[in-house]
Amino acid sequence: MAEWFRRSTNKITTINKKDTAEGIWIKCPKCDQVIYKEELRKKKYVCTVCSHHFRITSQQYFNLLLDNPDNYLEIGKNIQSTDPLNFNASKKYSDQIILAKKKTGYNDAIRTVVGEIGGYKTALGIMDFSFIGGSMGSVVGEKIYRLINHAIENNLPLLIITASGGARMQEGSYSLMQMAKTSAKLAQLSNTGGLFVTLLTDPTTGGTTASFAMLGDIILAEPNALIGFAGARVIKQTIGQDLPEGFQRAEFLLEKGFVDNIVHRFDLKQTMIDIFKFFNYHPTSNS
Repeated sequence: MAEWFRRSTNKITTINKKDTAEGIWIKCPKCDQVIYKEELRKKKYVCTVCSHHFRITSQQYFNLLLDNPDNYLEIGKNIQSTDPLNFNASKKYSDQIILAKKKTGYNDAIRTVVGEIGGYKTALGIMDFSFIGGSMGSVVGEKIYRLINHAIENNLPLLIITASGGARMQEGSYSLMQMAKTSAKLAQLSNTGGLFVTLLTDPTTGGTTASFAMLGDIILAEPNALIGFAGARVIKQTIGQDLPEGFQRAEFLLEKGFVDNIVHRFDLKQTMIDIFKFFNYHPTSNS
């Protein structure tokens, strides 16, 4: 504390105020409530006041869903993006990949594993928005392709959790081809009678929505998740009309029949167990 600001009167004691450690409080973007970070973590990153679902990482979904988050088989772990177009705009694409790897510790925007949910062995793909906005490039498409193939070969239910800004523009048509690639492979899964469930989280947009995200046998969504293809402003300019309130939010899509159900994060694991049980899958172990 600056000396000029200290009290000189003997009857008044001056103390040095302790600074609050940075980053231990988080403000809810929906209700503006300030929440203690550790309390938010215990509540699975759901606001204690308004139940807003904060975005979480793929690892946090693993911790939420898997019986043992440290025990799984990873599919396509070492596949990494290249720069086939030598894309160089405001940032060089190869540099963006390096930075994203360093920031997240992952090789790309999706992690694909086989693990147990309530004792049910499951092919599980979880996208991570923190890796270049969860964008879908050739690696994301290839990892999903291999995960679906594993589900087919081993008769496993498939769950993909989406969080994506859409196709990765830095890979051009290579990225757009993943829409057809994943959709075709999902058709094979359907033909074998396999189960595919998607959970749409905030945000799920662009080419991801236009392909595998909306092809689930059961399509679930988190509360208030942004789900759409083009942005609301683009749509409004195209059709020349005002859009309904809540347009492209999970609740609106549920009302219009695009989503089968909205699932609170607290209920997600049990919901998946109930679905697997309903479709007559058999648990491999007791949980």
